[in-house]
Amino acid sequence: MKWTVRIIQGLLAIGFLLFGFMKVSANPMQVEAFNNVYGYGTGFMYVVGAIEIISAIGLLIGFKKKNLVSIFSGLLIVVMAGAVFTHLMASQGFSVAMMPFILLILAVVVFFGQKKIIKTLTV
Repeated sequence: MKWTVRIIQGLLAIGFLLFGFMKVSANPMQVEAFNNVYGYGTGFMYVVGAIEIISAIGLLIGFKKKNLVSIFSGLLIVVMAGAVFTHLMASQGFSVAMMPFILLILAVVVFFGQKKIIKTLTV
């Protein structure tokens, strides 16, 4: 279980570094989606991108400081829940919301898996 959680943690960190960079660098596809499809402003896109990058860095630091993983995976849970909600409210259907939903589930696995690892290390 320990290695499974760590592998998922690493994959989430890499993925969210890339996703966040796409938003912060104002990728035209992201700008189009945030402005026209979802109805959010460009500033909100930058905020979400920054949160994704900070969370990814936090997950990477979490390999050394285990107690940080819960904070940053919890932050990703909130962001991905918002992404699923946004896709569904934009009438894109569950097939489009499936990717953020999968990332949400993986963040939940890391959140609770890391808590279990910390608990077994301290007992």
